[in-house]
Parts: sequence; structure tokens; C-alpha cells
Amino acid sequence: MSNTVTIIIYSSAAGFPIFIGGLISSVFQMKDYKHKKVVNHFITAFGGGALLSAISFVLIPQAVTDMNLIEMIPIFLAGTIAFMFLDILSNKIGGSIAQVLSMMMDFIPEALALGASFAVNHSFGLLIALFIGLQNLPEGFNSYIELSTKLKKQKILLLLFALSFVGIFSALTGEFLLSKHDNIVDSIMLFSGGGILYLIFQDIAPISKLENNWLPATGASMGFLVGMIGEKLLN
Repeated sequence: MSNTVTIIIYSSAAGFPIFIGGLISSVFQMKDYKHKKVVNHFITAFGGGALLSAISFVLIPQAVTDMNLIEMIPIFLAGTIAFMFLDILSNKIGGSIAQVLSMMMDFIPEALALGASFAVNHSFGLLIALFIGLQNLPEGFNSYIELSTKLKKQKILLLLFALSFVGIFSALTGEFLLSKHDNIVDSIMLFSGGGILYLIFQDIAPISKLENNWLPATGASMGFLVGMIGEKLLN
């Protein structure tokens, strides 16, 4: 099987959890489900844990190994600042566009890194695909909740289904344009890591807390644990 076909398969598998998460969310958002609030917060926290594990095991370590401090510091900070401005912009825009923008902010750069990495190291590319899928499931779940106040169920699921395949184009771009440029791939992952860390503490961690309930916080540990298991199995 060629690298291109493999990348298409894995980037599809990494992106499709967006739709699966939305589909699961559409079931759990039924008004008569009494544990809906706890489930929502638990999955949000799980997504935060998965994102944190992606930063710890995939996005940051390679850059720390390959780059010097003079390169690392501005790129990491640039990612944080860029995601902050995108977050501000999405809040000003509001509506469905804001939710789509927020979800794509981390998916696209990671998919670029996925495509570029497969040409050099299949195991590393597979690890990136695993982490993308882990974080896309709760992001699809939460996006459905946010979009449900503005769009009908069928339109939301159709939108999430379409977004599931955005990663294919990003991953193929990474394969054909970036696979021979390790420094650019490291920069993309470091930039994305800085941005995702901002999102965790700006958006995910604050809304995952539920008063007088301690279950959601365990979701963060479980999300991180799944990432640890994946990293151990694939390396």
C-alpha cells in the first residue's frame, strides 16, 4: 500500500470521530436524559486530557529534540498568541462559523504534521492519527451541543460529516509539500502545541468543572491515560 493511500485512510480515521462525536451527542442531548449534564462535562474533560497528552507525547517532544531555544520560544509563543486572536475573533463572529473555526484550529495543523510524518516514520504518523482521533471525538460531541442552538439536527450532522474529511486534504498537503522539511514540520507541531495549550486552559478546563460533582475531572485523567497507552504501544 502506497504512502498516499495509507495517509488517506489514517487521516479519514482521525477525522471521522468528529461526526461520531456529533452523532453520540445528538443522542445524549435528549431532554429526558437525567445524567446529560454530567456526561457533557465528563466528555469535555476527557477531550482536554487527550489534547494534553497530544502536546506531551507528540507535538512538543520532537521539537524539543530537534530545535534550539532561540527557535522554540518564538514559535511556541506565536502559536499561543495566534490561537488567542482566533479565539477572540470567533467570539466576535459568533454563530456556527465560530464553532467550526474553533474545531479546525487544532485539527488542520496536526493533519499537516500527520501527512509529513508518515513519509519518514509510519509509527509516528500513526501515533499522531490516534491523538487526532482521540481529541476529535469530544470536539465533535461539544460542537453538536453548541450548534444545536442555531441549526437543526440534520444540518449539524451533515456539517460535522463534511468537516471529518478536511484532514485528508491537510494530510496530503503535508505529504507532498512538507515531508522533506523536518524543521517546518517541527515548527507546525510546536506552533499547534502552544495554541492547544491555550485552548485547554481558556475553554476546556473552565467549562468541564461541574459543581458538587467530581466525575468530570476524572475524564481528564482518563483522556491523558489513553494517550499514554497509545504512545507506549506504538513506540
